[in-house]
Amino acid sequence: MKAFETVLDSGWFIMGNHLSTFEKQFAEYCDAKHCIGVANGLDALILIIEAYKELGLMKNGDEIIVPSNTYIASILAISKAGLTPVLCEPNINDYLIDPTLIEACITSKTKAILPVHLYGKMCNMDAINSLAKKYNLKVIEDCAQSQGAIYNGKKSGNAADASGFSFYPGKNLGALGDAGAVTTNDTDLAEIIKALRNYGSHKKYENLYQGVNSRLDEVQAAILSVKLASLDSDNQKRRSIAKYYIDNLKNEKIILPSTIQQDIINDNSHVWHVFVLRTSDRVAFQNHLTLQGVQTVIHYPIPPHKQPAYSFLNKNSYPISELIHNQIISIPISPVITEEECNIVCKAVNSY
Repeated sequence: MKAFETVLDSGWFIMGNHLSTFEKQFAEYCDAKHCIGVANGLDALILIIEAYKELGLMKNGDEIIVPSNTYIASILAISKAGLTPVLCEPNINDYLIDPTLIEACITSKTKAILPVHLYGKMCNMDAINSLAKKYNLKVIEDCAQSQGAIYNGKKSGNAADASGFSFYPGKNLGALGDAGAVTTNDTDLAEIIKALRNYGSHKKYENLYQGVNSRLDEVQAAILSVKLASLDSDNQKRRSIAKYYIDNLKNEKIILPSTIQQDIINDNSHVWHVFVLRTSDRVAFQNHLTLQGVQTVIHYPIPPHKQPAYSFLNKNSYPISELIHNQIISIPISPVITEEECNIVCKAVNSY
């Protein structure tokens, strides 16, 4: 409330000190050189690709490899920037893009790999970055669900050439509306994105590029600065809830999230944006939990290649993605859930 009132009283609502402060804070949090606040997570990814086009490293018709089971925004960003998404299947154990399948997707037109840290768990960035180096490709992280996650000492937002974040209200770091950001260590890329988000302009009324209006406003920036201070403690609460679920959910009809990668790397590799289960009869399971007073959400019911928006992909087969999209269901997890509520969830799941 104080942050909101400070912005309101200042009379300055766009491209002011609160934005600059948050950009500096979030860059430092991610161990990145630059943070550029934008209007939303989709724009963050689009602007990264558009900036690479301005640098002459990508062009319309080039290809970017992206997981086939992601939220459609990851794929929309590629299409909206004029490039072609090439879908790659995930690993069935962790639902993240399978590095062993990426190489087969690479063609002469491939310019980047876009891994998505789905559900709060970072992808195998060592393998992905190694492949990218071998084929001279860029790596663009989709960090919409992984604020605060760490992979082999690298923060989400600093494990690739550039990273796109969403601060949609439901994210681990959520604004009070749409908001997003780009992080990168590439100064040239950062400077172009700063202009592209602001009508292609660094200086008022002087336009270097054909940009867009995609600016993180002062209110959201101020609120995000306040919430950033508690992100690590909030993520730790999520980990505690996830551990409670893993220790107490006992039902042979339910497949729990894999924690193998988390245990090998470190305790910070997963920030549990959502807690996803799999079951063969999702409708019956969801109905059971509803009757027990436990709300569930499906992230996500329809794979991107089956969406009308991508009708030219509708006949393609991605069996692992289709299995995942048909079976996954998310149970409640957030920093404000109590142990008593977790116990209610566990009893509901175990009694199915």
